Amino acid sequence: MYSEDEWIRHGDELRRPFSVPDGFSSSEHVVIVGGGLSGLTIAYRLASKRPDLQVTVVESKSTFGGVIDTWKEGEWVCDVAVNATRSHPSVWRLIEDLDLGKEFSQSNPLARKRWIYIDGKQHQLSWKTAFKIGLIRLRRSMLDARKGSRSVAEVLPNEQIADAMTLGIVNDVAANVDADFLFPSLTKFGGNPPIKWSKLKKKIRKTYPLFTPKKGSVASLSGGMKTLIDKLVSILEAMSNVSLKNDFHASSPEDVASQYNVSQSSVIWTVPSGPEDAFTSLSVYAIGYRNEDVSHIPTGYGTLIPDSNIPISGILHESDVHSSQRAPEGNRMFRLMIPASRWNGDSMEILDSARNLISPHEPVMFQHIGDRNIPSYSPGYMASLSKEKYAYVRAGWGFSGVSITHVISEAERLADLI
Repeated sequence: MYSEDEWIRHGDELRRPFSVPDGFSSSEHVVIVGGGLSGLTIAYRLASKRPDLQVTVVESKSTFGGVIDTWKEGEWVCDVAVNATRSHPSVWRLIEDLDLGKEFSQSNPLARKRWIYIDGKQHQLSWKTAFKIGLIRLRRSMLDARKGSRSVAEVLPNEQIADAMTLGIVNDVAANVDADFLFPSLTKFGGNPPIKWSKLKKKIRKTYPLFTPKKGSVASLSGGMKTLIDKLVSILEAMSNVSLKNDFHASSPEDVASQYNVSQSSVIWTVPSGPEDAFTSLSVYAIGYRNEDVSHIPTGYGTLIPDSNIPISGILHESDVHSSQRAPEGNRMFRLMIPASRWNGDSMEILDSARNLISPHEPVMFQHIGDRNIPSYSPGYMASLSKEKYAYVRAGWGFSGVSITHVISEAERLADLI
């Protein structure tokens, strides 16, 4: 279905559904609904590729960025949602094209360790984790997953490990999450490249601009991920063929097409859509301590907590991970993820849990920095999207996935068609 060059350019992102109706490539005016990272990146790619193309971005809020936001208070800096990106050439290409290379760097190599909190103890996640599941059992479940539409719980037959992983990514337990969505390469969803994956990876690595990422590393922007949003907005505002509009409430793609006198095939819908029960809610807290009060905690990426009796589902070591400074000198900061399903809304409950999980000492900073609604990706999600035919372009977090790589690669793929 896709050429070797396309696989080299996009890798596993080609396995994800890609919904583009006939007529999109001949558009003279494109209207993008949603001014988050997806909508802004699509606008940038399309407008840059076709200076003659009129591009309009409409956003319901008064600001752009969507789920991407960075909280700052003095020298404390913490991303509310996505804080870094895994290695993918499309992200590196966007950073280079936006001239953000000087602000973009790999994660702290000492902060790659990850843990899972089970039965009151931390267990480091590594290749040895497979032995906790059972190699034969794991192999059998992975082969079965290739039949499609399985849950992550069926692919990883260890409830605590599976739940920890999915809670850390999509804020839901493993039985409710589509394995094809989370592990498309593992489940072989969407077909395979024309060459061996090992050879493909070597070719992909040669395409990275800026720097070649080290295995297992992530990369981030100094000052937080909102740096990326701010740069996109400033560039788009200066482009003569782009119009940005806030406080615009779109009821449907049909409504947008009618208001702007374009065909539905020229409408790009990037906002999540669906009933209220198609989302889970999450609150985010930042908490900081003096170094001496958390010296017992090793440098690392973070800890996943599958126990539903504990209000915190994940502790991210924000000031450990990044190359740039995220906390005042002599302090460390952690980001706490609190699913609404575990919490009664009392911040003291979070603080009490932090005393048990992080340090009995009083924090020097404790702040609620945001809330998130995350789309649900139930088993069969990817398969159902692949069968759907839309009169408009579907894109964004609610369609392609929750990773920065998903939406940035998707924007490039759309630009290749215009």
